[in-house]
Amino acid sequence: MANSNAVSLNRISYLTIFKIPKLFWIASLCTLLWYLPVPQGLDAKTWHLFAIFVTTIVAIVVNLLPMGAIAILALALATITNTLTVKQSLSAFSTSVVWLILLAFLLARGFIKTGLGSRIAYYFVLHMGKSTLGLAYGLITTEFLLAPFTPSNTARGGGIVFPIVTALSQEYKSSPKDGTERKIGSYLMKLAYQTNVITSAMFLTATAGNPLITSLATKFGVDISWTTWALAALVPGLINLAVLPAVVQLLYPAEIKSTPEAPKFASDKLKEMGPLRPAEWIMLATFGLLLTLWILGPTLGVDATVAALVGLSILLATDVLNWDDILKESNAWHTFIWLSTLLMMSTFLTEFGMMTWFGNHIQGWVSAFHWPVAFGIICLIYFYSHYVFATITAHISSMFGAFVVVAMTAGAPPMMVVLLLAFLSSLCAGITHYGTGTAPVYFGSDYIKLKDWWRVGGLLSLINITIWAVFGSLWWKVLGLW
Repeated sequence: MANSNAVSLNRISYLTIFKIPKLFWIASLCTLLWYLPVPQGLDAKTWHLFAIFVTTIVAIVVNLLPMGAIAILALALATITNTLTVKQSLSAFSTSVVWLILLAFLLARGFIKTGLGSRIAYYFVLHMGKSTLGLAYGLITTEFLLAPFTPSNTARGGGIVFPIVTALSQEYKSSPKDGTERKIGSYLMKLAYQTNVITSAMFLTATAGNPLITSLATKFGVDISWTTWALAALVPGLINLAVLPAVVQLLYPAEIKSTPEAPKFASDKLKEMGPLRPAEWIMLATFGLLLTLWILGPTLGVDATVAALVGLSILLATDVLNWDDILKESNAWHTFIWLSTLLMMSTFLTEFGMMTWFGNHIQGWVSAFHWPVAFGIICLIYFYSHYVFATITAHISSMFGAFVVVAMTAGAPPMMVVLLLAFLSSLCAGITHYGTGTAPVYFGSDYIKLKDWWRVGGLLSLINITIWAVFGSLWWKVLGLW
């Protein structure tokens, strides 16, 4: 009983010290916004939805509660105040885009459960890992192949790649515990995280925020399919990945340049795993089928969400995944709730005219610049504002639509605006140790000091922006996208 009372007191103490003050200030923010005079050009309903939206984003940023819980509170507030009807509040839960991301999360569980993801990683280490750079390209190839099928960059980077990077570092006696982290561990950790950020930008289904972008883009008359996204990102993404190992080696070098033991390490791991098991063969075949359907879907008339349903059905029917696996994938259902809620609010803010109002009010400022200059400034502000965000999706939800309006008002081509801001939405997560869910996993390993994380991340951001802006815009011109 005494222990129980102590636990209860600790919980109350934690709530009092950390949660209640946050709750008070966030509630005060919502109340203040709610009762401010409604700006000219907007109606009360639009302004109240904006107040709820801003409060939701702030609550997410300060980590008041888990994002799913915050989303439920936002839904309740929107309906109980009659800002939105129940039907409007729940409308996004029936959209194909949120179901696609949910299904992709569940499909990703197959890679982890069967061990196929780890096997792929060890395979590339075996064949490419004789040097530090070769090892780096092996990890990059693994991330690249898994990215289209793992919409949680945290699951991909933290669940599959990170354990392998940790094991390789330990194999070379590189550990922060004895001051040997710079031998190879620090380099691999930094490279793996930056790779995770880049691959997140390359595929529509590589991170949870990307489908939200495509939904917002349709409000501006820009339709982006899975194939369009992947093709547009192909050239700048591959260039970025190709130069990354050498650039990280220049900015944050590993002391070990040769890794002859890495292939043996991978070989031993593969021997332990044995030959491909039936479940892995099924997962591999499903992997190929999904990629085919996503690429040829527009031609075959198969929607991307339908393709994902087919893939998950195969895994369930063959018992590669069971229903308990689906129910236990809490991160998938968590994402489904908060993504649907944020998408709903963003959609109705656009529908009610908030984004148009915002664009009209700053049109005078951007009109002073020719559109390439204005668009460049907009991109930089959008990118580096991520310093105040802890998730990619919160950044997208709060700023993407408004910045698209600003850039289009300045005269920038709509498709180019949406594509570049879409890719920057993932790339900007590389600048901090809290920029996306994968960051705390790698940073928490203690292989990289905070100042080095920010310094290297800041320098890499300049290179990444340049590659995607220059090579990306040229490639999109070739494709006829603008």
